[in-house]
Amino acid sequence: MLHLAGRRLGADRALDLVNFFVADVQTGFGPFVAVYLTTHKWTQIEIGYALTLGTMTSLISQLPAGLLVDSMRNKRVAATGALFGIIVAALLLAVEPQQLPVLLAQMLHGFASCVMTPAIAAISLHIAGHAALGERLGRNARYASIGNGLAAAVMGATGAYFSSRFVFLLTAALCLPALAALWSVGAGGHARAQTTSRVMDLAGLKRLLVDRRLLISAICVMLFHLSNAAMLPLAGAAVTMRAGHFANVIIAACIVVPQVIVALMSPWVGRLAEKIGRKPLLLLGWGALPLRGLLLAVLPGSWPLVMGQAISGVSAAVFGVLLPLLAADLTLGTSHFNLCIGILGLAMYLGAAASTTMSGGIADAAGMEVAFMVLAAVGAVGSLAVWLAMPETRPTAQAINRAIQE
Repeated sequence: MLHLAGRRLGADRALDLVNFFVADVQTGFGPFVAVYLTTHKWTQIEIGYALTLGTMTSLISQLPAGLLVDSMRNKRVAATGALFGIIVAALLLAVEPQQLPVLLAQMLHGFASCVMTPAIAAISLHIAGHAALGERLGRNARYASIGNGLAAAVMGATGAYFSSRFVFLLTAALCLPALAALWSVGAGGHARAQTTSRVMDLAGLKRLLVDRRLLISAICVMLFHLSNAAMLPLAGAAVTMRAGHFANVIIAACIVVPQVIVALMSPWVGRLAEKIGRKPLLLLGWGALPLRGLLLAVLPGSWPLVMGQAISGVSAAVFGVLLPLLAADLTLGTSHFNLCIGILGLAMYLGAAASTTMSGGIADAAGMEVAFMVLAAVGAVGSLAVWLAMPETRPTAQAINRAIQE
């Protein structure tokens, strides 16, 4: 027993580091891309097209990536391949901000992210089991937010004092400690049946696909990202126009402040989701979106944008913990956990793809303030959908025990 407890503790610590370094890596592909391209005279429509291409690649890849991760018993192999893809994408962006390398980088990063997300979620479920998954996901989100915040600060300073190109060189370099941490995680011993497909599990697949809760969850996730995805890139473009060379520093602050909130809130969200259920927390996270959009629309100047952006930490903490937790709830007793994450991820990228293009067009035609108001209105519709239609998905202890025995 002591030996097993020691292995579990070691795997938990290694997984903490994986989440920390993967968040470092992903930070370089956030709003810094919009800043980088804006400084090289790309228009908002061109930037929106490049960002949309990445999200469209992710959209197309969601289901195949989920099936791929489901089919692999060793999820670390899938995550390793994704990290190598991110290295190549970062180097392509660093070479030259011309159309072809930028578009190739966005596509490669989109596919790699589709593999990385379910792989880390599956490793988490292996280590923790369903009963402790909420707390484990809260811990994942805490270390990811710390990594995201620190990386944003370093990348913002690097972009301001050197050039934005160095942001992507640093992103590629950070993949190396991420790989080392990943291969320090043990294989895990829990819930393998839920994360590794049995070829003939057609009954479980049918049960998942006709589950009304999955459809409602997907619609709510799509509305969340239709509102959320474009807010920070749009704010980044606005800041670049106002602040010029110091835009990277302000964008870094816009990332760091919410990440502090995520780091503080995420473990609490994970624990509370196991105690009171998922829906109250979903209402909290979705309800923060319209408020954030309104604040970004009305706050003047560059630095006050950080205040409006801070509220995104509430939504990020809830979404980061509850998306894989919803997938675990919906697939309890089946072998399609990663596929379910892919389905919800497909909904996420449908919303995100439309968000960046829609907001870029509105901003060019009617101004940034109008674009933020439209995004806030979409967030309000999403909150209403969660309140009126989203059911509670938390399983009972008896259901969890029965699924483990089967």
